[in-house]
Amino acid sequence: MLQVCQDLRDEAEELYEVLDSLGDDDWARPTPFQSWTPWDVVAHLHFFDRVSLLALNDETAFAACRDDLVAKMAKGMTLAEEARRELGGLDAKALSRQWIESCKEMAVALGESDPKRRLPWFGPDMGVPMFSTARYMETWAHGHDIYDLLRRPRNHTDRIKHIAVIGMKTFGWTFINRGEEVPGAPPYVRITAPSGDVWEFGDPSDEEYVRGDAVEFCHVVTQGRNIADTALDVKGTIATRWMSIAQCFAGAAVDPPKPGERVG
Repeated sequence: MLQVCQDLRDEAEELYEVLDSLGDDDWARPTPFQSWTPWDVVAHLHFFDRVSLLALNDETAFAACRDDLVAKMAKGMTLAEEARRELGGLDAKALSRQWIESCKEMAVALGESDPKRRLPWFGPDMGVPMFSTARYMETWAHGHDIYDLLRRPRNHTDRIKHIAVIGMKTFGWTFINRGEEVPGAPPYVRITAPSGDVWEFGDPSDEEYVRGDAVEFCHVVTQGRNIADTALDVKGTIATRWMSIAQCFAGAAVDPPKPGERVG
């Protein structure tokens, strides 16, 4: 199995333990992410894990699902509304059980796929490793919505390197997605992992760089934090603009939270 697929399972199981500890009232409390409740968060993850299984197992059915969803969103429907429409009959406990099972099924299926295979999605097709990384990123980032709601500290691991990697890979796409020209090469990124290891990306530079904590970098590229609410050291025109709009997830361009809106 690809390591990222095992890491996805581990991340999901950790989140499931947190979900299992929620009281009934907690499931209806708004998180800092678009006021989604934990129920909305898990429904979103479950919905797109199921769509991912379609992409893996039935590309024709996936294409029909994708076209239907895109058409609904063009008419103003939100992702949260569609997840509620599909899964609204489930109570919180049933939803979380269904989600963890579908997530593990997806992780195994991805892990057993040909790594050279390309899978369709809502943007460009992705190879299996990057597709798996994207699902890991979604699970980690939306899981943090719930940690933020609970004000609960999180034991981060070096699994988040997958997010740092996808954050770097989507540097150019962040600008293209906004109709902007890519301003140049990605800046040098030097970040410290939870283990204390140092991860470096790009060519060393004293003019364009991002330096600091890997967890904070991952929060910024997943738009869980505004760059102003981190201690990341950012220098250079390109690096500064990127960190102000970084977006490693698919879909239309989205602005990060405002300063002070999401602070751990």
